[in-house]
Amino acid sequence: MNSAAESGQAAGRPLLAVENLVVEYPTAHGPFRAVDQVSFQLERGGTLAVVGESGCGKSTLARALVRLLKPTSGRIVLDGTDIATLPERRLRPLRRRVQMVFQDPYGSLDPHLTAQQIVAEPLRLSGVGDKAERARRAAELIDRVGLPSSALHRRPPEFSGGQRQRIGIARALASRPDLLVCDEATSALDVSVQAQVLELLRELQAETGIAYLVIAHNLGVVRAISTDVVVMHAGRIVESGPTADILASPAESYTRALRRAALDPTAVRGVKPRHLLTTAPEGTRP
Repeated sequence: MNSAAESGQAAGRPLLAVENLVVEYPTAHGPFRAVDQVSFQLERGGTLAVVGESGCGKSTLARALVRLLKPTSGRIVLDGTDIATLPERRLRPLRRRVQMVFQDPYGSLDPHLTAQQIVAEPLRLSGVGDKAERARRAAELIDRVGLPSSALHRRPPEFSGGQRQRIGIARALASRPDLLVCDEATSALDVSVQAQVLELLRELQAETGIAYLVIAHNLGVVRAISTDVVVMHAGRIVESGPTADILASPAESYTRALRRAALDPTAVRGVKPRHLLTTAPEGTRP
């Protein structure tokens, strides 16, 4: 097949298609199904949020998508290739295309490495360039995520939580991925820093066309960053669609309960979803 035909095929298919995905954990009482027959698609350059309460299977799903966990069954089709069951030898060249930003900005960075070394590490593991080239690219990425040049030779304990998360984003971008999975990437940050990180993600997407899959429980974050959303409960998707429609007029009682919690000032953490108060049609506000 020629390159023009291949490009046409790629343009006509989603970047990511998840089909009937199941992830089970062994327990003393038999297998526990954390992700149960989950299916969705994510288009190139799009942003899909996965939302639900703690324990609903969101983080397990995220880890399966980047193959930190091996699914029990189902398919994870990345740009036409099913990566769900690929052995590590065949999976390794594809890992650079899907990267992850973790929830904990304090525990996800090696405290013994400098920021520049942390960001350059994925390049070293992939055999990209020599040491000087990797250092140069790491410095460019650190600058791009809004950290000063003085950050290059400092170590994680010297940074704030928001700065550490920016380093995590720079590290994830080092391999120039097509898809970035953000697993509660702003939940450990205060409100103002959350807003800054979300704005950074939007800017990076506009510049590079990267796609995001955002795992979140905060509906304010979901509304701020995503165009589409899937709602998970007990391992299953119970509702999905355009973010604005789902948050303004949810069809499922579980989604309505999530929205009620988000609109309760005593329950909100992080970015407060005030826009939901104005976008919800009359008669649908809890």
